[in-house]
Amino acid sequence: MKTLLLGVTLGLAAALTFALEEEDITGTWYVKAVVTDKDLPEEKRPRKVSPVTVTALDRGDLEATFTFMRNDRCFQKKILMRKTEELGKFSAYGGRKLIYLQELPGTDHCIFYCKDQRHGGLFRMGELMGRNPDTNLEALEEFKKLVQRKGLSEGNIFMPLQMGSCVPEH
Repeated sequence: MKTLLLGVTLGLAAALTFALEEEDITGTWYVKAVVTDKDLPEEKRPRKVSPVTVTALDRGDLEATFTFMRNDRCFQKKILMRKTEELGKFSAYGGRKLIYLQELPGTDHCIFYCKDQRHGGLFRMGELMGRNPDTNLEALEEFKKLVQRKGLSEGNIFMPLQMGSCVPEH
């Protein structure tokens, strides 16, 4: 679950420049829907997710910061996303993760798509992210279209609940 949570959050915060200007990338993003290429059992899916704060760094790199609960304790995670030469593509964890972004014009939403090479295999995940926690049916329909184009199953889409950020222990 920890790996999925990190993947979910990485995907949601990671690839924020496909058709956006740098100032449009930064700020708070909310996870609306998630899809993976694996049929995850209910108990492995993150039930609640916190907002992600994206900060612009030097040379077009980004940092995504989020909090999560584990064993009744709050943790903060920061992920450095390195800009690549391809517009809208970032790498993280030494290039093991590649993150792409697709803006949904007129909706204040983006689709984040992440490929993660691990243990000799490929794990793919997509996330619908929005600037506010409200449901947007038009954006959700566009997300479903991307899921089909990427060969993922619409049946693997789930919608985690929004939670506020917790305060990490020092």
